Amino acid sequence: MIKKGSYLVGLALLVVLISSGFDSIQKEAEPKFSDSQLEVVNYSVPLEEEVVLAPQKNNRILPLVGKTFVGFRQAIAMKESRGRLNCINPYGYMGKFQFGKSTLRSVGIYDFNTFLKNENWQNEAFKALIAKNKWELRREIEKYNGRVINGIEITESGLIAAAHLGGAGSVRRFLRSNGRRGFKDAFGTSIISYMKRFGGYDISHIKANKKAKAKIS
Repeated sequence: MIKKGSYLVGLALLVVLISSGFDSIQKEAEPKFSDSQLEVVNYSVPLEEEVVLAPQKNNRILPLVGKTFVGFRQAIAMKESRGRLNCINPYGYMGKFQFGKSTLRSVGIYDFNTFLKNENWQNEAFKALIAKNKWELRREIEKYNGRVINGIEITESGLIAAAHLGGAGSVRRFLRSNGRRGFKDAFGTSIISYMKRFGGYDISHIKANKKAKAKIS
């Protein structure tokens, strides 16, 4: 009877020891964090004005987020020359926007060496050319803006970008033929690709001006 009682007491103690062992293991495995120990991480995206002021590195323009005029200008420069001021391609087109000499003369720039070194001159020439192309395409912008041709929504900035590539006449022929007559430059780039890639930017503050000149000093 004593042996049986001792056996039962021993068994009970064993069960208690095993249970307490599992409990300590479970407690050890639980993470010991309190609210005050947790690191709070805030995520945010840059504001448009912060992105517009993004720095330039190694004479290359950083592409911008957003559909502002500055974003449009930067995007065109990156596509044309990777943003290099002194770039001259095999066909003689120069600067970060790849202007021909005749186009530069039309906006009042004749000193091509200075042009290749001066970012302000290049930006002003770009603005002047936009104003000229807006004048040339003023009727087309009014008539076709918002329409869809060949699956591409026609926008003012898309038309102006296409004119930068192939001239206002090529854009006009494309629109009037309902997209059947396209244009490609010497490298095989089409005005259709420019209409699509550069559509939807806000360039409304630049007014159409047949006699626009670059404001250089």
